[in-house]
Amino acid sequence: MLFELITHPTLLPVTVSLLAGVLCLLIPRFAVGLRAWFTILACLLVLGLVWPLFMSLDGQGGITFDPVPWLSLRLDALSGFILLMVAFFALLISIFSVGYMKGRERRREYFTYLLWTLGVSCGVMLANELLLLLVCWGFLGLLLYLMAGIAGPGAAEAARKSLMIIGGSDALLLFGIVLYWQLTGTTSMDGAALALDSPAATIAVLAFAAGAFAKAGAVPFHTRVPDFGEKADAPVSAYLPASLDKLLGIYLLARCVLDLFVLTPVMYLLLMLLGAVTVISAVMMALVQHDLKRLLSYHAVSQVGYMELGIGTGTAIGLAGGLFHMLNNTLYKSALFLCAGVVEKETGTTDLDRLGGLARLLPVTFIACTVAALSISGIPPLNGFASKWMIYQGIIATGESGGSSWILWLAVAMLGSALTLASFVKVLHATFLCKPSPEVRQLAAGNGIRERYRSMLLPPVLLAGLCVVFGVFAFQLPLERMIFPISHSGAQLGAQIEVAGVWWAGLATVLIVSAIVVGLIIYLLTMRSGKIRRVRTYIGGELLQDAYISGEAVGPQRHIEVTGVDFYKTIEQLPVLQRLYELTRAKAFDIYHLLQHGANYLIKGLRSMHTGILPAYLRWFVVGLVVVVWVVTQSGS
Repeated sequence: MLFELITHPTLLPVTVSLLAGVLCLLIPRFAVGLRAWFTILACLLVLGLVWPLFMSLDGQGGITFDPVPWLSLRLDALSGFILLMVAFFALLISIFSVGYMKGRERRREYFTYLLWTLGVSCGVMLANELLLLLVCWGFLGLLLYLMAGIAGPGAAEAARKSLMIIGGSDALLLFGIVLYWQLTGTTSMDGAALALDSPAATIAVLAFAAGAFAKAGAVPFHTRVPDFGEKADAPVSAYLPASLDKLLGIYLLARCVLDLFVLTPVMYLLLMLLGAVTVISAVMMALVQHDLKRLLSYHAVSQVGYMELGIGTGTAIGLAGGLFHMLNNTLYKSALFLCAGVVEKETGTTDLDRLGGLARLLPVTFIACTVAALSISGIPPLNGFASKWMIYQGIIATGESGGSSWILWLAVAMLGSALTLASFVKVLHATFLCKPSPEVRQLAAGNGIRERYRSMLLPPVLLAGLCVVFGVFAFQLPLERMIFPISHSGAQLGAQIEVAGVWWAGLATVLIVSAIVVGLIIYLLTMRSGKIRRVRTYIGGELLQDAYISGEAVGPQRHIEVTGVDFYKTIEQLPVLQRLYELTRAKAFDIYHLLQHGANYLIKGLRSMHTGILPAYLRWFVVGLVVVVWVVTQSGS
């Protein structure tokens, strides 16, 4: 019975991942290369098990497996494609880690935790019981803490913060599950959707949303993501905050909208409000960051806002756009974190002030990072544009029922894309295109910076390629095969979606590529001719003579360069934003910091009561007795 249970095709991805993690832990320490390649083979095997499950789905129903009452598994169109992405990204991260983890300590634990994370994530996708989902959810929080702690003490502190925030949200999620069970009589996710016609139902959906937001890293539970992304190893950041957390968090939110609850217009409006705040607040913080991984982490938060906006529209095209953007985000965001990992591996830092000039030294990384940066900024014909275009149309569709609030949501979404592009202009310039820093020049002189590990190049290049393919062939591949088959109340989303506007991705691609080729030809011809004219620098029509750049006097014959990091410092000096940035640095909007301070004040208050003086205890006894008598009297009346 037990053997038949664990070897069932539906449960097999979970059991193989968990068992492979145990076997990886048993591999001797001296067999370093064997452990890494064993992990790759295990991830490849899981992907091979998931693929036929995904292909067997017809979009109308799903695969159900109920061996025992408490172990109910179900795979449908929504969980199927996310399960496929989870296995796919685990394989890419394992390949990248072969080179990244060379020379690092605790590699055995790292690969073991990676496989266990894969197995538990598969459990989340397959769970048809809310309590089973919660158990897997809790184990993921623990594994996140363990994987981040491998990077060192700084990462351990960030992981502790993540564990506390996710743990608190899990408690809220448990409370929501209990309310859902009391109101519906079941904890199954394929039952009838709960209407929000009572305060208890409203509280339940808010508790579910809190769990989803905390996992995805949305406002107000977002503050863990920048700390985690900055301190943790790059592949861990690429797998957890960049891809896995977004997939699982938005999956739960989509389940709430599609199956578990019938949301009201007010609840949809709340989703859009939180999405808009997430987009703008996170991207404004990204603009002023000096650390590459921390900047990318804020963008990981910002992109969740677009998913919330799409789902919050309550329209078919908006929901499909939000789910499509969830998929696209995992592609370009993981590629960006992996590119940051290559930079960190070769230079020893992700400080933008200490980088520069890496385009010639890391050309493949530069190209992959550029493609991913343009994609996250919503530049056509890449996949980021395709999903944002659908979200925009979903927002516009909300105006058909009356009202003009859609104009605000659309303006916020488009402004977020513009600020994202501005932020990544800074990233590309400061990291790859500007004048190399003294540290980079010193390392480059000794041939210390080069793309030495092919295993670290394959994943970001493949992800960047998928950003192009999923943009140019958006409707033919990801939408038709993954997104549209997701059912909503028995109706196919794909049958309801009509994309407005005129957009020929193939023609746009040809024109863009042609422009790039022509530009390269002109550049090469200009460089070979040697006809480069050097002129003096003018500002406001006047010759720059005695200006100061970064505190250094600059004459007319000196080379003048303002780095991307220095250029964006002016944003922090704007009167409107300066106070907000100061409050943010003081952690005024950090829910973890606020709760920590609240707990400290509570502890101090309780300590002040326990003085050891008998009259003080008697006074508190009398006060408590009066309160109890009043409560009993009121309840009796």
